[in-house]
Amino acid sequence: MTQAIVIRAHGGPEVLELEAMPLAAPGPGEALVRHTAIGVNFHDCYVRSGLYRTLPLPGVPGLEAAGVVEATGPDVEGFAPGDRVAYFTKSYGSYAAARTIPAERLIHVPDGIDDATAAVAMIRGLTAQVLVQRVHRVEHGQTVLVHAAAGGVGLLLCQWATALGARVIGTVGSAAKADRARAAGCAETILYREEDFVAHVQDITDGAGVDVAYDAVGRDTFQGSLACLADLGHLVNFGQASGPVPPFEVSALSKGSFSVTRPMLFHYVADRPSLEAAATSLFRAMADGVVRIDAPTTFPLAEAATAHRAMEARETTGAVVLTV
Repeated sequence: MTQAIVIRAHGGPEVLELEAMPLAAPGPGEALVRHTAIGVNFHDCYVRSGLYRTLPLPGVPGLEAAGVVEATGPDVEGFAPGDRVAYFTKSYGSYAAARTIPAERLIHVPDGIDDATAAVAMIRGLTAQVLVQRVHRVEHGQTVLVHAAAGGVGLLLCQWATALGARVIGTVGSAAKADRARAAGCAETILYREEDFVAHVQDITDGAGVDVAYDAVGRDTFQGSLACLADLGHLVNFGQASGPVPPFEVSALSKGSFSVTRPMLFHYVADRPSLEAAATSLFRAMADGVVRIDAPTTFPLAEAATAHRAMEARETTGAVVLTV
């Protein structure tokens, strides 16, 4: 048996309940992992609320975690009991003290990276790697707009894009978050609640606009992000913290021959070689100081509901983990 957070009906954070659950022994190709740190993402909030109907109920939410291999099933190569590992999965189930999982989704955690950092580096770090190196390859001299620049992915995008030689403009919700964004490399920060970020971006760029806008906010910023683009600019919508983006006319993109993508991390690391390559790139960037992941805000697994409330109220800065 193990302890897990179970959702039995969609709703607010109060639907997250800690329960005892059966724990299966690892089968062929599987490993039993004892979790030490579990990443919390806005995706989890969408699943809990019912905005995303991708987790059959009752079910255990959660997409990423770090921990220690306790046992392996037949045909598992490259992993053994005692190995420190991290993973993310689209099969959910990480909000638990332990679980079985296909070993092909595990990544060895390098020495020098603690478990909490490894847990939140999976989705946030790999997302940042994919966004700046594959979805839109950021190059020296480009101008980049990052919404929610003090958020979990936003801080990594600011650091990575700056290290690649881009000029980064970040939107944030408070002066304190502006300080964090500047510390991550933002050349300019915009308090989007107090000023028109489109007008400010146009002023900063002398009317040229930005080469790429990374937008995880969604409904509240999507049209403004389009308006910030330079000719041939690329809008990358990779989240919807403010709600889903309403339908829009594709012909609106013709204003500057814009492009829009809605990438999903899973598609970019679906096979083992792609996953290993992305993780290697991320861990190298962390080791070289290109990206730094600050110590996340932590909550015990049993307080998952409190963690969700804090995230949705924008009371957290950076990443959030549940500890076991």
